[in-house]
Amino acid sequence: MTLDVYERTRRDLTFLPPSDLGFFSLSGCLPARHITAEPSAEEINQSSNSMADIDNKDQAEMDPADMEDVEDVEEEETGEDSKARQLTVQMMQNPQVLAALQERLDGLVGSPSGYMESLPKVVKRRVNALKNLQVKCAHIEAKFYEEVHELERKYAALYQPLFDKRSDIVKAAYEPTDEECEWKADDEEELSDEMKDKAKVEDEKKDEEKEDPKGIPEFWLTVFKNVDLLSDMLQEHDEPILKHLQDIKVKFSDAGQPMSFTLEFYFEPNDFFTNTLLTKTYIMRSEPDETDPFSFDGPEIMKCTGCPIDWTKGKNVTLKTIKKKQKHKGRGTVRTVTKTVPNDSFFNFFTPPEVPESGEMDEDSEAVLAADFEIGHFIRERIIPRAVLYFTGEAIEDDDDDYDEEGEEADNEEGEEEADEENDPEYDPKKDANPPAECKQQ
Repeated sequence: MTLDVYERTRRDLTFLPPSDLGFFSLSGCLPARHITAEPSAEEINQSSNSMADIDNKDQAEMDPADMEDVEDVEEEETGEDSKARQLTVQMMQNPQVLAALQERLDGLVGSPSGYMESLPKVVKRRVNALKNLQVKCAHIEAKFYEEVHELERKYAALYQPLFDKRSDIVKAAYEPTDEECEWKADDEEELSDEMKDKAKVEDEKKDEEKEDPKGIPEFWLTVFKNVDLLSDMLQEHDEPILKHLQDIKVKFSDAGQPMSFTLEFYFEPNDFFTNTLLTKTYIMRSEPDETDPFSFDGPEIMKCTGCPIDWTKGKNVTLKTIKKKQKHKGRGTVRTVTKTVPNDSFFNFFTPPEVPESGEMDEDSEAVLAADFEIGHFIRERIIPRAVLYFTGEAIEDDDDDYDEEGEEADNEEGEEEADEENDPEYDPKKDANPPAECKQQ
């Protein structure tokens, strides 16, 4: 049988009714389960005659009538396929069908494939050996993070003199020299000397009109307000207090001590509380959990502790007083009851939920603690090292640029797709001129 004849035979099989197709495999041959006995001599002769007829048809052109039959069948098949596609589209637009499908897919996520259970015992034994190697890798990774923590301690000591000088400038304990204040801004690069002198004179006039400010007023409050993660915590009644915040420092645990870090908030004397220092300590763990060693992914914060705030009487912004009217059921008299309830405030940051020894917490406490860990880590990693850039907004612009680059990449991809459509010889712009029926306005 030639290749062309084979292709025609396969094509002819596709037009058989479904009841007959059940006896054929995808290759056009009888599957082994349907062969129950050796073919008889008569069946072999019939098969030979059929093959000879096919070879004869291959050498001669097909009758036009046969071609018409084939075209009619193809049109019928195309119609059936179109109906099937329409039915599929209708089903996928049904919310109940989509919900059921999504529920089914969600149930498959994380479910074992059953492959491991099918492995021979000797192979499972070797897989266990690989798991033991993975546990040893996790312990080596824990040692790596312990050394990283030691490096953080070392370089924190190198950074601290610079941060101390920053604090002195902010709170007006030190006035920087002209040389230290020299900075070439981007918008000054193209200015002429004459324009620079004119701008300098105007700035001096503005300074003369205003009172001489000390240091950099509201430095840390501006930083907090510029960062979404922190500004969401701020309330209007917190701002007058945070104007007195002079510095934030991070202190790492000593060598040989359990891994931890402490955020230190330094305040100038104020009318709200007597503390000059508020602290928040985060206790971390950098070792694999014996019950689940494969979950280790670096140091994790286990718990945190705040500090008491010695509020001045009537100045505690973490509490508020509400009045409720209560009516006596029998006598019908009304009385007013005053109650003190918790109030939203940034300073709740210093009274985090306590983690019980069992580690079990309700969902609300877990959510508060997770947000607390994120904020503490962000202050340590981003705010303290780059405070001036968050004050000016430059650090925020850098973060936004990262998202813009992703958007530009997406725009470029869309542009490439449009170019591909224009270069496509079969592309017809007229088809895109009219929107689909479901997109037209009603």
